[in-house]
Amino acid sequence: MADLVIHALGVGGGSLAISQLPGLKGDYKADLDFIRDWKPALVITTTTRGELVDVGAETLGADIQESGARWLHLPIADYGVPDDEFLAAWPRASADALRALKGRGRVLIHCKGGCGRSGMLALRLMVESGEDAVDALLHLRKVRPCAVETDPQLRWAVTGVAQKAE
Repeated sequence: MADLVIHALGVGGGSLAISQLPGLKGDYKADLDFIRDWKPALVITTTTRGELVDVGAETLGADIQESGARWLHLPIADYGVPDDEFLAAWPRASADALRALKGRGRVLIHCKGGCGRSGMLALRLMVESGEDAVDALLHLRKVRPCAVETDPQLRWAVTGVAQKAE
């Protein structure tokens, strides 16, 4: 049985969700099966390669793609905000996610604990889909109270401006 919990909410006609890193609690295969059963159109991984390796999830991208979903690896340091490489990739990633949501698809974003980085990207997508930032944050935190952990993450999510932690 999977230990993974998918925290989902309706956004743009589809379902946007955040979760922890598959395999974090030790059963990568069960977590992967749980994700496959949820049938996301797109999975966005924000963990670093090292974090994936640490829990035995280094094949996550290939495993997700074998199930028919798209996979994007957009790593962000834990408790961090997007760097220049991420910012260059975000416009296309965002467009893909918003297109999936508008088509009534499912988008899953995960980080290590399913709070900060994944919450930051979920909130950004909610704002980009036209939701008011304050209402979106309140809605997101009803589903996942720990979503968006730092002030710099909140700033990026609502403005798109990445600043280093203070």
